[in-house]
Amino acid sequence: MRFTLGKEERLKSRKLIGRLYEEGKSIKVFPLRMVYIQTEHTSEYPAQVGVSVPKRNFKRAVDRNRLKRLLRESYRKEKHIVYSELNKPYVFMISYLAKEEWKYADIELKMKKLITLFIAEIHNNEK
Repeated sequence: MRFTLGKEERLKSRKLIGRLYEEGKSIKVFPLRMVYIQTEHTSEYPAQVGVSVPKRNFKRAVDRNRLKRLLRESYRKEKHIVYSELNKPYVFMISYLAKEEWKYADIELKMKKLITLFIAEIHNNEK
């Protein structure tokens, strides 16, 4: 498996994003929240992911873009866990909730916790 996060793995569809926020389930590990839904998507990958940082908390675009870059990078490093556990296609959005910028090491640690919680939630729902 390649440790990249290509175009096919990113969530871009406005319809899917809208459906995700209407019907999706949510899990939190502060400062991250994941909204997910099990649905078919256009990619051959088992999951499509999007990241978001609210403009309300970070007014300057450079700050939002930096945080989104950090979120994508921390997910990219941990996605092998998700891919090995999923057998149905999922779509999820990871949002940053804190009002101040965290260090990358802390974000990476929280991303690991969020992904393991997501996997546990998936396995509980399958039973």
